Amino acid sequence: MKLDVVILAAGKGSRMNSSLPKVLHRIGGLSMLEHVIAAAQKLDSSRLHIVVGYGGDEIKQYLAASEDAPNLNWASQEPQLGTGHAVQQALPGLDLGSEDNLVLVLYGDVPLIKTSTLQKLLLQTNADTLSLLTVKTENPSGMGRIIRDGADAITAIVEERDASTEQKQIKEINSGIMAIPALKLARWLSELKNNNAQAEYHLTDIVALAAKEKCEINAQLIEDEFETQGVNDKSQLASLERHYQMGKVETLLQAGVAVRDPARVDIRGVLETGKDVEIDVNVIFDGEVTLADNVAIGANTSIKDAAIGEGSKILPGTIIEGAVIGKNTTIGPYARIRPGTILKDNVKIGNFVETKNAIIGKGSKASHLAYIGDAELGENVNIGAGVIVCNYDGVNKHRTRVGNNVFVGSNSVLVAPIELADNAFIAAGSTINVDVPVGDLAVARSKQRNVSGWKRPGKK
Repeated sequence: MKLDVVILAAGKGSRMNSSLPKVLHRIGGLSMLEHVIAAAQKLDSSRLHIVVGYGGDEIKQYLAASEDAPNLNWASQEPQLGTGHAVQQALPGLDLGSEDNLVLVLYGDVPLIKTSTLQKLLLQTNADTLSLLTVKTENPSGMGRIIRDGADAITAIVEERDASTEQKQIKEINSGIMAIPALKLARWLSELKNNNAQAEYHLTDIVALAAKEKCEINAQLIEDEFETQGVNDKSQLASLERHYQMGKVETLLQAGVAVRDPARVDIRGVLETGKDVEIDVNVIFDGEVTLADNVAIGANTSIKDAAIGEGSKILPGTIIEGAVIGKNTTIGPYARIRPGTILKDNVKIGNFVETKNAIIGKGSKASHLAYIGDAELGENVNIGAGVIVCNYDGVNKHRTRVGNNVFVGSNSVLVAPIELADNAFIAAGSTINVDVPVGDLAVARSKQRNVSGWKRPGKK
């Protein structure tokens, strides 16, 4: 069996009130379209076709910029004349030449569909079978209704605008997702009419055509209606975001992670955790993050593309990005750890300390109010309050190297490139722009001058 997956992504999404194409709005850090593509890519022997319309070039550029840019076939729908018309635009790229071939139709604004659900749908589909995903809901308003005959066989799908009062009482609705025999699809699409309230060619009308031909129609009823819920406005987007996040957090809870408030954690990527991990409120994980055993994450923190070692504590208000954190290290509160930072074991980075492209050795500490950029610090280094590493001369970056057991006094400035050898001691308030040898005390202050008889200015 060959499988062509057609993802419809041509709609503008006027109710989103945004210039961004609807399918590029994000859930869990990925665009809705990326979620659908990811689910489809896991299906065996599948080729992906994206039908775009509004913002088509922007969608193509967005996906091409991805690190894992998928291999996609593109079709354009201009103007947008309905879902049936959209699938027609993809027909030239589909493999319609074999009885075993299937076409799976998905939607770029239905982001939470699962691969496992699609696999079940495909298992009950063949050359003589059309399969649908349906949902039973207490609020079917706005959705197409599944019409069944006295034998409970599906005979049609009726859109709400075209439904009778009696049909509107039906609770089983169409998700829009269907698996279709490829050989029959082109013929059915050619027979579609637009004599409906929207003057559009509805893909759902092929169900009635299939029933007329005595083609078997299977309905797979799905329990989680969020899985097939589409997004038409920001309220629905927010609802799906929270449902998605609660699913992620439930996985953490089942793994033994102590999450203080499941409603106030966002995972926008992949989070791996060890045992006895604690996560406080208002925490954002972005990209690929690993938390080893006994890690504690404080409130109001943001961690992106980072690995945090066993027993380390991230205190409230801290931002970490692109960093590797060793064991039993403490960071924060209100620290900023920027890309390229490597903190070895037992390091302490205190409040209002910023690091970037810095390696800080075992047991070293910068307890407060410091900037350490493009620097390599040895073990047991003490960086005092107000210390600044001047790594940028206005054109180029330069590196600072600090040996073991170095003490840098408060309010000092290290002007790179510079090297402070082992056991060097920098007096507070010094500006250091010459290398300091092993064990030396460096004092670099302007001479103090006291003016006697000086009168303090008064307010006028």
